[in-house]
Amino acid sequence: MFQVYSVPLTTLVKEFELEVAYKASDYDAIQLTVADVARPGLQLAGYFDHFEPMRLQVMGNVEISYLQKLSPTERLMTLDRYYAYKFPALLVTRYNPLEPVCMELAEKHDITILRCGEATSTVVSAIIAYLSAALAPRITRHGVLMEVYGEGILLTGESGMGKSEAAVELLKRGHRMIADDAVEIRKVSGSKLVGTAPELIRDYVELRGIGIVNVAKLFGMGAVKAENEIDLVVNIVPWKEHEAYDRLGVEEQYLEILGVQVPMNTIPITPGRNLAVILEVAAMNNRQRKMGYNHAKEFTDQIDSHFKQNNL
Repeated sequence: MFQVYSVPLTTLVKEFELEVAYKASDYDAIQLTVADVARPGLQLAGYFDHFEPMRLQVMGNVEISYLQKLSPTERLMTLDRYYAYKFPALLVTRYNPLEPVCMELAEKHDITILRCGEATSTVVSAIIAYLSAALAPRITRHGVLMEVYGEGILLTGESGMGKSEAAVELLKRGHRMIADDAVEIRKVSGSKLVGTAPELIRDYVELRGIGIVNVAKLFGMGAVKAENEIDLVVNIVPWKEHEAYDRLGVEEQYLEILGVQVPMNTIPITPGRNLAVILEVAAMNNRQRKMGYNHAKEFTDQIDSHFKQNNL
């Protein structure tokens, strides 16, 4: 069961520089828990089946012009019924003029009224994107998150396996670090995971024998990144003599994180293996697989064709 997150309305107002036309008594305590935003089209016509009062409500030119065409009595009855659902707030876009009855009913039902000058579609899409990220389910995993050739690689494995050392080698080769030791993972859509670093340890990496290093100051700001999509998980394990490992790469492995299946490679390591080069190849290989090219499948098809041609 995922934890439910919320965003204070005051944070949204500050983020989008919204004007507060009327402040409800509980303004500072209002929390947004739903990423979707609603435009009350059918509700203004009197249809409230399946209405979701937890959503931020937005009115633009269409809704305001419709209200202006109603008689004063109809407008009062429509808005009174609408406001009675006690939604978090009403945002009026394009600085549309507010009828006196709108403010009177806002005071009566204690509803916060916000205003902005942006076009309705623009502000709605921006708010949905912001809330989707802020309210996304999330977990924290031990590991290192790097961006290698545009691919987000999450390095996992037991402590002391050399994840941070591999990260430093990748940094020297021009790649970027997102997080070391702890990675905060958010599910921003049905199939997309985004990782970032906890604020307290952002830009820092721990190297045993040396200590804590600030990557941004040592390698430059171009060596760090605030967040990145997780495209591949690389699980680093110690080499075991009698363990069976996938030699061809035909078997596709996945790791489920927050209900999302992420491609995974298991890489056994021994002293002397250049892990940074292996990770670069893994990133390029994963990128080509997403584009429809599979090296392992091509190789096995070629072997099968050879045996068939020679009747072996």
